[in-house]
Amino acid sequence: MELVVDGLTSQAKYYKPLIYEFFRKAWRGSRPAWGEFSVEIQLEYVGDPPWLDLDNVAKAILDAIKGYAFHDDAQVARLLVERAAGDRERIAVTVRKLPGAAMGAPLTRVGEVR
Repeated sequence: MELVVDGLTSQAKYYKPLIYEFFRKAWRGSRPAWGEFSVEIQLEYVGDPPWLDLDNVAKAILDAIKGYAFHDDAQVARLLVERAAGDRERIAVTVRKLPGAAMGAPLTRVGEVR
């Protein structure tokens, strides 16, 4: 699932009702899934980097998509939140179900940094 929100604000609290309202209107009848998920949140800005607490933005977005993409944000096993310069101000959210990962199952270790 991919979701794009045009515009940025330093007030993360505005994203939750905006995204929630989108899902309420556009995704009627959809069912959230069980299992583990990967969520990537990319904040793109123009000009100077905005003063945004990325953890607050992530929490607002996860709360907004909870109940639509997945049942609970505890199902998010991988979360990437980053801020980068872009062509326009926006937030892009990508949600993917992790293949073969069941709730509570250990993740496969790919590599180790020492």
